[in-house]
Amino acid sequence: MRPMAPAARTESSAVPASRPGLRERKKIKTRQAIRKAAYRLFDEQGYSATSVERIAEEAEVSPSTVFRYFPTKEDIVLSDEYDPLLHDALLARPADEPPVTALRRAMLDVLAQAMAQEPGREPAEAHQRMRLVQEVPALRARMTEHMSVTGRLLAGALADRTGLAADSFELRVLTGALLGALAEAMFCWSESDDEPDVIATVDRAMRLVEGGLDSAVGGSTSQ
Repeated sequence: MRPMAPAARTESSAVPASRPGLRERKKIKTRQAIRKAAYRLFDEQGYSATSVERIAEEAEVSPSTVFRYFPTKEDIVLSDEYDPLLHDALLARPADEPPVTALRRAMLDVLAQAMAQEPGREPAEAHQRMRLVQEVPALRARMTEHMSVTGRLLAGALADRTGLAADSFELRVLTGALLGALAEAMFCWSESDDEPDVIATVDRAMRLVEGGLDSAVGGSTSQ
């Protein structure tokens, strides 16, 4: 998910998202090495023609290591290390923030952190990820599963803020709407020829869910 000036585009968190520990950072580094090798091979020989064994060789790890981090080849494209960071960033938001606002700001904070760690890598990978999802039916199907897992994670964090059950209708619809908006924002961003700011694009999508369509078009004249 991105070279911009995040501070100029988003409201900062009252409490920064927690930094992963050494063990978690090592896992993230291995995951990133596998994903980078896979994307390089996907570009060179196509997604379908690239085996997990070839990805493991390129990343200088064993095939079993690849499967330990990514249960399927589809997961290499779709899963990332940001879900735990997003969960922590959401929990760190001020308690009096409305749930949708808290989640929007947490998403933008984690997005900004990702780009600050290695500028240029994230936008390139995100473009490739969105293109692959559009081209490979198996990835589209797997993306739905991933969004469901992320939705449950976020609903659990929002349950603590709202007092609602994590599996309540309200939180399931809310997290589904926000994650759907995030996915469509990324598709729009990747398809644009104008090289838009990805953080601003995601922020725009989140605000649309937060404020509703009427606020985006200046109010509805019909009932």
